[in-house]
Amino acid sequence: MAEHKIRLSSSEIGGLWTVFLQENMAVCLLTYFLHHNQDEQIKKILQRAYEISEGHVQQITRIFTDEGIPIPDGFSEKDLDLSAPRLFYDMYGLSFVYSMSRMSMISTSFITVTMARKDVMEFFVLMVQQTSILYQQATTLMLEKGIYDRPPMIPYPEQVEYVEKKSYVSGFGKKRPVNTAEITEIFFNTERNYFSILLCMGLLQVVKDKEIHDYIQEGKEISEKQIKTFNDILMREELLGNVSVRMEVTDSTVSPFSDRLVVTLFNSLNTIDVTLIGHALSLSMRTDLAVYYEKYILEILLYSAKGFKIMVDRGWMQKPPHAPDRKKLQKI
Repeated sequence: MAEHKIRLSSSEIGGLWTVFLQENMAVCLLTYFLHHNQDEQIKKILQRAYEISEGHVQQITRIFTDEGIPIPDGFSEKDLDLSAPRLFYDMYGLSFVYSMSRMSMISTSFITVTMARKDVMEFFVLMVQQTSILYQQATTLMLEKGIYDRPPMIPYPEQVEYVEKKSYVSGFGKKRPVNTAEITEIFFNTERNYFSILLCMGLLQVVKDKEIHDYIQEGKEISEKQIKTFNDILMREELLGNVSVRMEVTDSTVSPFSDRLVVTLFNSLNTIDVTLIGHALSLSMRTDLAVYYEKYILEILLYSAKGFKIMVDRGWMQKPPHAPDRKKLQKI
């Protein structure tokens, strides 16, 4: 008996479509970092990251081709200028793999739990495994090179404790110390924004389009505000602040990336940032932290709308696969 071919569901089409664009963009950026990298240890991780992302692009292309689904318009060598002087030093390439693999682990896990067709589920499960190993390797090398800033240390708890007063959630007036879940989210939010600031600093030197330049500048200012907010909280808790340990931007003023690649990257980072801040909000029991997270989610959503407008105005925004307009089809 012939095996029945199961069609892709809407969630499977959407998940594959999203990952294709992300991984295709990663291939371009990793091509750039590999071209300029001079550290052999970092080059091995960059090469592995490149091979993983390229493999994902090829596998999704095969699935879409088999199903007769159009392949999204991706990025290519036209979006890179490898003859431009290097914009970032080697350590930032390592930070790039660390940050992107960490964010990919989170976003891909969300997608994986919406999959059901055997081949697609296997693809996403493998992707989570590969990204997790890549994150582990990048973190290990960052520790070896002394550029990994670990979250604050606290004394080990000596006993199990229960919340005794409703004031546990109070974030104004007299408030309790932050708990470990809150420290974790504050720390990694700050770390993520340091990564973004260095990216913005480099791109502000090379992007010549005023609208896009202003858009990047605003993104840098949002990241700076978040760092100040959450570092101040850690300092008040006498946990010190999260400090960026290196300056990894050169003095180049020649862009190695197309404007389309730059704005699409920011659009992707904004999407995952809203997800991660929302996660932090769900884990934060102190009301002052919740207020800050709600404020920054709204600010990033408004900022994202500006990036969306740039992409639409310039014909760069591709429509995700969507349901048919049944009312339109039913008209006589």
